[in-house]
Amino acid sequence: MRAVVYDAVGATPVVRDVPVPGPPPGAAVVAVSATGVCRSDWHAWAGHDPVDLPHVPGHEFVGVVAAVGEGVTRWRGGERVTAPFVCGCGVCDVCRGGDPQVCPAQTQPGFTHHGSFAERVVVHAADANLVAVPDGLDDVEAAALGCRFATAYRALTAHGGVRAGQWLAVHGAGGVGLSAVVIARALGARVVAVDVAEPALQLADRLGAEATLSAAGLAPAEVAAAVHEVTGGGAHVSLDAIGNPAVAVGSVLSLRRRGRHVQAGLLLGTASTPPLPMDRVVSWELSIHGTHGLAAADYPAMLGLAAGVDLRALVGRVVGLDDAPAALVDMGGPVGGAGMTVVDLRAGADPVDAAAAGS
Repeated sequence: MRAVVYDAVGATPVVRDVPVPGPPPGAAVVAVSATGVCRSDWHAWAGHDPVDLPHVPGHEFVGVVAAVGEGVTRWRGGERVTAPFVCGCGVCDVCRGGDPQVCPAQTQPGFTHHGSFAERVVVHAADANLVAVPDGLDDVEAAALGCRFATAYRALTAHGGVRAGQWLAVHGAGGVGLSAVVIARALGARVVAVDVAEPALQLADRLGAEATLSAAGLAPAEVAAAVHEVTGGGAHVSLDAIGNPAVAVGSVLSLRRRGRHVQAGLLLGTASTPPLPMDRVVSWELSIHGTHGLAAADYPAMLGLAAGVDLRALVGRVVGLDDAPAALVDMGGPVGGAGMTVVDLRAGADPVDAAAAGS
């Protein structure tokens, strides 16, 4: 099968033939129709999140069950599915307690094993992790529901507790941040979006942000002061959707008293210990939450919300598998546009504008 492979950290990814995987016991092999290009994939490629080499990235996918391993009972083959980017083992106390997204024996396509920048991907503990995709979602839309939308959904509902009329500050209008804008608006919240890139802010505005703020050249305290002014005293919930120490500090400072900061962006290596203002956390009784994926059991509620929003608006471009290597490398900086990039494996054709991509 064809797959995107890199042989060393930072090495140029290439599309080449690799062996077709078979399903281990309890697992399924999914024929990939489309997959998202996520900054988490870039972190692994850049060496911030160690993976075995050579490696195939990708973890935001939709496809059709092609084969199932011994012991799989819920799936026979032919079903259209997706899966959380964190796949719990399904049998440990953590999974049985309802939190497979933090399973100590978790697997992650594109990280613990080869991912979905390929014509086939393996999903372990298939009965616990595969999720049926509704017919009303086309492949590009379903790929846009990958880890970024799911992460934003859990961040705002399980951790942030965002309610109608409250202010949400979204720091970083990339895939997670733009998803958060859409979700918050669907929940009736008010949103101020913060970013350094004007195209990203323009898209956040089109997706329903009530206010947008440019953070270009501003210190965290200055960003926070601007959020306090817009929101009339600070955000009820603030989200670091990038994963940057300065952004995390600014997010915490953006809160009003008893506000809730949610860390969705990855903080890895030397960035893992940002200088958060714990004096403010204590004196204002702020809450700090980490968020890590979404359990398969919570997908129906997310899919219900997603049915009422325009997922296509989150997608900036659709490319074929041959263009996926460049799209992955581009995640390290501005790519000349806003919104998610989705790889469409069905056509394998030249890049197309997202608006023209069919189902």
